Amino acid sequence: MSASLVRATVRAVSKRKIMPTRAALTLTPAAVHKIRLLLQDKPEYIALKVGVRTRGCNGLTYTLDYTKEKDKSDEEVLQDGVRVFIEKKAQLTLLGTEMDFVESKLSSEFVFNNPNIKGTCGCGESFNI
Repeated sequence: MSASLVRATVRAVSKRKIMPTRAALTLTPAAVHKIRLLLQDKPEYIALKVGVRTRGCNGLTYTLDYTKEKDKSDEEVLQDGVRVFIEKKAQLTLLGTEMDFVESKLSSEFVFNNPNIKGTCGCGESFNI
């Protein structure tokens, strides 16, 4: 019989404060409004799906697609009547991220303000964690 290398003790804790869970993704009012407009024109789709893929000089980039159904492994974010699904592969990279929509004279785009990112490329298109 082998000897135990690690011991564990279990204790019941009473009157413990329950910490609120951090949302995987929060949407700004501008992002909610833009997603609502995008989905309004496409009634066959129920949500936007956020994912990540390997691309660019720094490793990863976000993808946004319309989706007709929620996969089993997708995490659902429901905010102000708008649904966003997060692919399994992207869930840890997006934890605590704010999704915004920014318009300027030259461009309009979704911007991910992610506190987990360690570095980005010069153009801001790819990142690493």
